[in-house]
Amino acid sequence: MRFLRLISFLAVLLMTGPLLHAQFKQDAFSQNYADSTDKEQADSSKLFSFKEYFGGLAHKRRASLKTMFMGSTVFLGGEQIYNRQYWKLPIAYGGMAAGVGMGIYFNGRYKTTEDSAFKTASTLSFATAGLFYWGTLLDGVVCYDSSDKPHDPAKATLYSLLLPGLGQIYNGEAWKVPIYWSLMAGSIYFLDYNHKNYIRYKNIYNEATSEDTSVEKPPVTAEAAKYYRDASRRLRDYCILFTAGFYLLQVIDANVFAYMLDFEVNDDLSMHIAPTLLPGGYAFAPPAVGIGVGLKF
Repeated sequence: MRFLRLISFLAVLLMTGPLLHAQFKQDAFSQNYADSTDKEQADSSKLFSFKEYFGGLAHKRRASLKTMFMGSTVFLGGEQIYNRQYWKLPIAYGGMAAGVGMGIYFNGRYKTTEDSAFKTASTLSFATAGLFYWGTLLDGVVCYDSSDKPHDPAKATLYSLLLPGLGQIYNGEAWKVPIYWSLMAGSIYFLDYNHKNYIRYKNIYNEATSEDTSVEKPPVTAEAAKYYRDASRRLRDYCILFTAGFYLLQVIDANVFAYMLDFEVNDDLSMHIAPTLLPGGYAFAPPAVGIGVGLKF
């Protein structure tokens, strides 16, 4: 019985295929998908729009999360202004200013005293300023109002861009986080390992080829040191590419699967055939009796 239904479906599909294809082409080329008269609606067709960004800051129009994020990377705090969370601005700018100021101060003390403790303090201070910058961008993405979308792909993408794995958690696929983190951590480990080997064999090669007689010659020949130096550098560069590739892969994964969550996937495939009345195709043509085919998938 199911085999006969399948044969009937294929026969009807072969007969109606050309008509459906022609109708699809007509609809595809005649429909205006970007037709909108609402000037307050965010325009997602452009990568970035200054009009949309500054209009969102003035609360005169709705701005997309993509536009607000890109603008806030330069004009930090724009997301907080758009979200009407002005009280966060002194925290963001104050934390960044304090970090940069302390970093400059400790760096000056390090140059004067050559104390490594001041160098460490300077590095930590600049890192703190960067942490405030990163936190401000992430806070703007988290607090962006996406209530009009059940699941916002832009949020998933930016989550993974700012913190690897966070987009997968947002998509409800937390099991992917250990995979991506393991791949990136392994790449970073071997990157560091090969970089240290590169520095080591680079120094050995320099010692082996030095013309200074006071420099003790290493037990490794210059040719061998050069070979291992170049091999370590090549492997280090590969690890950099792998790290960047795995990072980019998890960003793409978060974006793609965020869009796929809106798709309805159902294994129920059925066909319904019933007689129907077809309207006339021309001005004076009478209606005709035909067969209607309904597909459910």
